[in-house]
Amino acid sequence: MADSAAEARIDQALVTRIRLDGDRRAFEQLVRRNQGMVRAQLRRLLHGDEAAADDLAQETFMLAWRKLDQFRGEARFSSWLYRIAYTCFLQAHRAPARHDSIDDETMEQLPAPARAVDLQLDLERAMQRLSAAEQAVLLHCVQLGLSHEEAAYVLAMPLGTVKTHATRGKAKLKAWLADWRDAKAEETP
Repeated sequence: MADSAAEARIDQALVTRIRLDGDRRAFEQLVRRNQGMVRAQLRRLLHGDEAAADDLAQETFMLAWRKLDQFRGEARFSSWLYRIAYTCFLQAHRAPARHDSIDDETMEQLPAPARAVDLQLDLERAMQRLSAAEQAVLLHCVQLGLSHEEAAYVLAMPLGTVKTHATRGKAKLKAWLADWRDAKAEETP
């Protein structure tokens, strides 16, 4: 894995090239360097909806191009992109939430999946039970690996609020998934 400080310097150099002479190739490089993580962030926020994630990723990069003059370099460029992507996600989902999840009755009719799939489904259900803020914080801090400070920037939340949501969200997940921990302990000799 590349050094994140070196990666940040490369992104900053590309941003400088774009600002100095509108270098579209430098922006294309920024897109290539960051599109995978932006799409991953949006896919997770959209519970795997790849088409919607790709649409929002495209919107994110169009906004980034138009608003590049607003990037002050106080955060890493990737964090700035995450923030734009998260804002696009929030704006796209201001309408009432869709409920595409499988209900318990349907789950009982399906053949029993493997243990890992069961755990994944239980984890996804538990994540959906968290508040929207707790879900967003855990997505950015745990799944995307951002620091609390970076997540605070991306989510436009105070640092203390991010830490609180992370602590509470993890505690809730631990309690809700305790049966898995207990079952694992029973399997261990």
